Amino acid sequence: MASEEMQGYRVRAVRSGSWWAVTVPELPGVFSQARRLDQVETMAREAIAMILDADADQIGRIELEVEPPPRAAALIGTMNDALETAREATETAASARREAAEALRADGLPMRDVGRLLGLSHQRVSQILAG
Repeated sequence: MASEEMQGYRVRAVRSGSWWAVTVPELPGVFSQARRLDQVETMAREAIAMILDADADQIGRIELEVEPPPRAAALIGTMNDALETAREATETAASARREAAEALRADGLPMRDVGRLLGLSHQRVSQILAG
């Protein structure tokens, strides 16, 4: 038992009707269920502790893998892809804004004109150029 203390376990949660079915692949036969995802870790710890005849606080880290219902899984994937694309676009825009501000200043334009051309306040242009 001592070798299993603080080991940590991978826990899978799969929606089954009104419940999340909770299993631990490394420990066949460990099964529990929870109404909400925020209850899964506690239920998994209790189930693991019972199988190992240990205290729940001796279980170690729980790595939760959640499998959403299929229809939602596809939408979540689409959402995550769109968020990543948006993050990349934001980084590209910020870089282009900084380069444009630098180019405009190098051409001798005053901060207020740079701000006007970029749709920013002159104070924000100062911050961008300082960073």
